[in-house]
Amino acid sequence: MTSPSTRVFWARPASVAAGIVLVTLSACNQKQQAAAPVPAPPPEVSIVTVREQPIPYVRDLPGRVAPMRIAEVRSRVSGLVIKRTFEQGSLVKEGDVLYKIDPAPFQVELQSAEAVLARTEAAQVLAGQQADRLEQLLTRQTASQAQYDSAYAGLKQAQAEVAGAKAARDRAKLNLNYTDVRAPISGRIGRALLTEGTLVDQGATSNLATIQQLDPIYVDITQSVGELNKLRRDLASGELSRLSGDTANVHLIMDDGSLYGSAGRLLFSDVTADPSTGQVTLRVQFPNPHDELFPGMYVRARIKQGIDSDALAVPQQAIQRTSDGKPEVWVVREDNKVMLQPIEVGPVVDRQWIVREGLKVGDRVVVEGVQKISAGQQVKTVELHPATEDTAPKPRDTDVVESAPKSDAKSGPQSTVQVR
Repeated sequence: MTSPSTRVFWARPASVAAGIVLVTLSACNQKQQAAAPVPAPPPEVSIVTVREQPIPYVRDLPGRVAPMRIAEVRSRVSGLVIKRTFEQGSLVKEGDVLYKIDPAPFQVELQSAEAVLARTEAAQVLAGQQADRLEQLLTRQTASQAQYDSAYAGLKQAQAEVAGAKAARDRAKLNLNYTDVRAPISGRIGRALLTEGTLVDQGATSNLATIQQLDPIYVDITQSVGELNKLRRDLASGELSRLSGDTANVHLIMDDGSLYGSAGRLLFSDVTADPSTGQVTLRVQFPNPHDELFPGMYVRARIKQGIDSDALAVPQQAIQRTSDGKPEVWVVREDNKVMLQPIEVGPVVDRQWIVREGLKVGDRVVVEGVQKISAGQQVKTVELHPATEDTAPKPRDTDVVESAPKSDAKSGPQSTVQVR
């Protein structure tokens, strides 16, 4: 028979073992709770909210610089060039003497013409006296009518000879004045094509120099007839707001990619298309006070042809491309989850893609942080505010927009080129 003390002695190890098991289980639960992963916060992305905004329709078109006026300096008389009076490449004014031709032969011709004029004037005086005398004799019936008629005809002939002699004298004066070859227009003169000692012929095809008026200056740009016709239809439908007629709406892109410092004004579009290219020439006038533009220079013209007053646009970096090249954007839904949205885009204006279809006003489009997201993922959004400062050169002229009716239908590129 076991004693009570003995039963207690055997019961204690069992209770201790149970307590050890409970402590061990509690410790394991605490470790499991400590090892459980903490859910990561949603990635942060920068977005822009799509809204209607006035955006110009801008095209980059090729162009060629042309002088506003050009004149070839030619001699009106034949003779030997004895002096050049201009500095090559300098500015000249209309009427400035550029070359001097030997005037001696023309001075002799003038003296001869003046002598002939004096002789005919003397003959006219004699014929006049004879006609007066016979007229008095005719009244006294001492001279016949035939004698008077002959004297009167002689007077008229003498008067005609005087008129002819005066014309010859005036022509000799003109030829003498033409020995000073003058500038027909104001502008910058090029190199001298003839030197002193050269014999020039009257009406020769070779010119002595060329003067070009470069301030202001023209730039002739070309655009396809198809685009121009579409612009007409867009204007007729009221899809665009027109630019005012005197708006400086064209900028030149220089070789280094910068914009020319002054804006130009579209003057007119040609009425004839080039049959070989199907393009029409548009003439633009630019100020050129520092002679930065040279005739014959190839340039690219960025022409603003209209204003789409309720366009939708997104930054360039927001556009993604599918494997077949179609554009799409990441859109944040109301529950802050992202999805890919296919869109249709137009041209790029001021580093923004014009969106034709696929987006509506109020849509939130992801611009930065697309590498961190996937479809259906929840994100944290931060509104992206575009920089307000523009580092590109500013034109001196201010663009002015006139209001015009606008239709509800959205179409392709729009413009307000003045087409006649």
